[in-house]
Amino acid sequence: MRVEELLAAAREGLDRLGPAEAAAAQAGGGLLVDIRYAALRERDGTIPGALVVERNELEWRLDPQCEHRAAEATGHDLRVVVVCNEGYASSLAAASLRLLGLHRATDLAGGFQAWRAAGLPVETTGT
Repeated sequence: MRVEELLAAAREGLDRLGPAEAAAAQAGGGLLVDIRYAALRERDGTIPGALVVERNELEWRLDPQCEHRAAEATGHDLRVVVVCNEGYASSLAAASLRLLGLHRATDLAGGFQAWRAAGLPVETTGT
């Protein structure tokens, strides 16, 4: 299997959201989870209210049954929208969360770059 096939298989089970839909999901109580690494967050900023969990910790922090979970990991019914830089890694991450039972997990198509291009709010560090 090639990575393109793996990505396509991951996306088959996702109802991917555009930037406006992701903002609406967040406003409705959904959790945006930014999995970008620190250098990208420092360079481009962050989405206000998004939980930052780097990709290598995602499953441990979002599994509601894990002792290392984030306080925001309230249950398997939580609407989780994973955000990466351009919308590729987030699809694989959302599929992994679904395997953990987070059946409403999905991702932001186009990632943080699509969010920013849509003119949605971004917080910067000022550096």
